[in-house]
Amino acid sequence: MNKVPVMIAALLLFSSNAQAWNDRGHMTVAYIAYQQLQQPVRDRIDALLQKNPQYSSWVAGVPAADRKLTAFVRAATWPDCIKQQSRCPGYREDGTNGGDVAPSEPEASRNIGYADKDMHKYWHFINEPFSSSGTSTLPPQNANVLREITLLTAAIETAEAEDIKSYDLVWLEHLVGDVHQPLHTTSRFTKFHAKGDAGGNLLRFCSSPCNDNLHSYWDGILGSETKLSSIKTLGNELLKSGKPQAANVSSVQAWVLESFELGKSVAYGSPISPDANSKPSPRPDMQYETNARKTAERQVLLAGYRLAALLTAHLK
Repeated sequence: MNKVPVMIAALLLFSSNAQAWNDRGHMTVAYIAYQQLQQPVRDRIDALLQKNPQYSSWVAGVPAADRKLTAFVRAATWPDCIKQQSRCPGYREDGTNGGDVAPSEPEASRNIGYADKDMHKYWHFINEPFSSSGTSTLPPQNANVLREITLLTAAIETAEAEDIKSYDLVWLEHLVGDVHQPLHTTSRFTKFHAKGDAGGNLLRFCSSPCNDNLHSYWDGILGSETKLSSIKTLGNELLKSGKPQAANVSSVQAWVLESFELGKSVAYGSPISPDANSKPSPRPDMQYETNARKTAERQVLLAGYRLAALLTAHLK
């Protein structure tokens, strides 16, 4: 089993209750990717997605012409769905710290298809720490989004079982989106948050028990509407920008570091409090909102192109 590069492994930190983009964001990444795929790849994908336990609900009532697309964009939300018993029942929270810290091997990174009923929350992120006031020592972690994208990419090419390929496909759809959300690769250390702010989850805009926080702000920056017509509208608008210059970068480690830099420079930019102490941080203002949305749109577009390239190259 491949090991995470030492530099990244040393920087790993869990991110409590992280979800990355909400369903709209993940569906838009998938929609953009789908537009870049050739028909044989689309047909192969749909055959695999039919093995997912949610496939029939994804396409129920959908006109035949939109079924393959609908299944693909809905599949991108499945790894978040299984974290919620009300939406996708039958999955268990594995690991510790609410499931964000992985259990010991081999459970943390096993690849057995839909027989696996673990939520694998710790697959969704790898938060590199930064601090303007010094360095911090982080606990080790044995599973994260960087390693899982690498492992699942190899597996989707070599696995013989269709069930496993299907499972790997939906996870890759989701995780490629996750790694392009800046707060899924970034955690800020301050005097008040000496152990990090868990990817902005602990940086609140209101007093407890209110949980309006920086991470959830970025999750929903593109809105919440998930009707296919709305996803098409947003996706087509983003596609007008053309193929991003960095779309051909295939290194997952490079994706992580790109997002990390955006986390530092954009997500934690003014007016976000430089040290969210017992008082809530100021909420994002109009200038922040404009910059954050533009950043999110670029990242979603980039993730879509990269996902398409990954599947075209490795899905067999």
